[in-house]
Amino acid sequence: MTKSFYHFLMKFRHPEPIDKISEFANHAYHDHDFPKNSFDYDRISDYLELNGYYLESMRIFDEAWELYLVQEDKKSYIE
Repeated sequence: MTKSFYHFLMKFRHPEPIDKISEFANHAYHDHDFPKNSFDYDRISDYLELNGYYLESMRIFDEAWELYLVQEDKKSYIE
């Protein structure tokens, strides 16, 4: 079963962010309105465009999304 983007992102949380994606994960964790159960790029992107004040650039979300697609797609072949 594929994880939502949020649940995938949570594996990058780190007490002391080591990169932009771990910083994004930490902020998303504290964002109580983040669409936690969404698998939809457009819905999450729209949300971040309006509420992602903590993102330096939407490019960070796009990079995390690409990782999500690659890693979750590989996982679907295993399951």
